[in-house]
Amino acid sequence: MKKNNEYSILVVDDDAAVRDVLVLLLRNVGYKISDTGSPEEALNLVSERSFDLVLSDILMPEMDGLTLLRKIHLEVPDIPVILLTAYPDLDLSIEALKHGAHDFIIKPFNLEYLLHAVKKALNYCEGVRLQKEYNKRLENTVIERTSELRDALQMVKAASKEIIERLTVAAEYRDEDTASHIRRISLYSKFIAEELKMSLDFIENITYASPMHDVGKIGIPDGILLKPGRLTAEEFDVARVHASIGYEILKGSSYPVIQMGASIALTHHERWDGTGYPKGLRREKIPVEGRIVMLVDQYDALRSTRPYKRGFSHEDAYEIITVGDGRTMPDHFDPSMLDLFLRIHKEFKKVFDENI
Repeated sequence: MKKNNEYSILVVDDDAAVRDVLVLLLRNVGYKISDTGSPEEALNLVSERSFDLVLSDILMPEMDGLTLLRKIHLEVPDIPVILLTAYPDLDLSIEALKHGAHDFIIKPFNLEYLLHAVKKALNYCEGVRLQKEYNKRLENTVIERTSELRDALQMVKAASKEIIERLTVAAEYRDEDTASHIRRISLYSKFIAEELKMSLDFIENITYASPMHDVGKIGIPDGILLKPGRLTAEEFDVARVHASIGYEILKGSSYPVIQMGASIALTHHERWDGTGYPKGLRREKIPVEGRIVMLVDQYDALRSTRPYKRGFSHEDAYEIITVGDGRTMPDHFDPSMLDLFLRIHKEFKKVFDENI
């Protein structure tokens, strides 16, 4: 991971006072900052120099922020762009996300929140950089001599696992226990796959693919994910899009672990009785990896403390899953998975208690 002084950020805002505040704040934590009040000049800077992140006002006389966002991504597709606005609007937020905005921040912004959003975006940028390095490394590997292939493939495998871990952390950077949550999901999933007598390849793949279940959260604003109270219907609709976003990020890979990750991202909120999302799949139409992660993610979510709820004890989580509480019901789970949970639930408690 690079140090703060190795990251370069471009600030674009026609309000000089806002620019001065942003520049001072970001420079104080060590980032290299360039700034401009002109969207046209911003495009020139992006084409001439290398930036890790762009912060842009969404309303400017010369060019609106969405147009600037589209033009920046035509020039540099991978660069994250955070949009700033003094006029919060859910439709505008959704439109910004559709056009590839990394995040959407309301003015006047909380300085700590802004720094957190910047850090999250730079983590994503670092993950993309690692992915490019991985692809280049893979290209070099395939032309090496046969006698070197075994060691080279082992190195690539290790690199791919690291990339998965880093991208997953970037997606869930908001949570204080991100690393512990990722480790627990992996351990629960591996244990269930072993108990189901799945193939060795399936067990290995789900061990590394299951932590990618929520990678799509990288496209959901913090204001929704970290809301301390119950989400509105509109906010919940936005939050649910993370399943489809995760699938879009991971789909199309030729590697089995990433293929399984895409499947899990899309289906880990589907329910056995058909009441889940995004497609309302029922019973065996939900792939087995989705059914596994749906159960383990539900258990871990019940046990974990969130901005909007306290963490439940193992006994309470067990009762909610097996008896129901109105929101979570036994009919949501594959009956064979539920029967297995009844037999091995103490192993779940052990995993949680040892990985807090």
